[in-house]
Amino acid sequence: MKKLFLGIAVLSLLAACGKKEEAPAPAASAPAAAAPAELKVAIDPTYEPFTFKTADGQPTGFDVDVANALCEQIKRKCVFVEQVWDSMIPGLNAKKYDVIISSMSITDDRMKEVDFTDKYYNTPSRIVLKKTVKYTDPASIKGKKIGVLKGSTQEAYAMGELKPAGVVVNSYEAQDQVYLDIKSGRLDGTVADFMEVTGGFLSKPEGEKYALAGPDLKEPKYFGYGAGIALRKGEDALKGELNAAIKTIRSNGSYKTMNDKYFAKFNIDVYGE
Repeated sequence: MKKLFLGIAVLSLLAACGKKEEAPAPAASAPAAAAPAELKVAIDPTYEPFTFKTADGQPTGFDVDVANALCEQIKRKCVFVEQVWDSMIPGLNAKKYDVIISSMSITDDRMKEVDFTDKYYNTPSRIVLKKTVKYTDPASIKGKKIGVLKGSTQEAYAMGELKPAGVVVNSYEAQDQVYLDIKSGRLDGTVADFMEVTGGFLSKPEGEKYALAGPDLKEPKYFGYGAGIALRKGEDALKGELNAAIKTIRSNGSYKTMNDKYFAKFNIDVYGE
């Protein structure tokens, strides 16, 4: 009997030694936070101080800062896409990007092709000429050469009011090209947004011989109702989010911070009337 019990004990011991212990299940790791969805934003980076590039080629300016602030509010990541101005709307409708945040005025003609948010700023346009040129009305600068941005509200005004009075109007792909031709003597002046031409030209050495001429230009038939964010028609949910975000940055102080960063020296709130 002892041998029998001893054999059973040995077999039990061998069975126990051969049994594999199960490893504890690894602790479940916390799910990684999802990256925010991108919002592709079209800009024309030739429109200082609203949209331009830093020395290392990064987009910056008031429009860019506003875009980033709005993206923060709607939990998206702004990805900036450079686009020539007069092909901005075709590119939007071809779905190359989601929105245009690049000082695009809300006009009746543009609203036939795209939708807009509420305005996020509204500044007038002005005529700029050599200080030696006396301006009283469009006819007083008959024969002068004026450069404007192709596809802009300023081009619409120049073609509608200046060209019929005998002014020579030349259109350019970018506003900085206009300033280069003014500097070289090929142009006598320009029509441009008041803040853009002040910050991007008149306040610089090359603009010292030029000045604003005539009154503020803000006729709705040419200049619209302020700068808004352009979207494809039917993007109602995104439009609603962006409108709410514009209200938020206006009320929480961040809009004023951005305004003062670029325009405090001119003592102006570019949000306008």
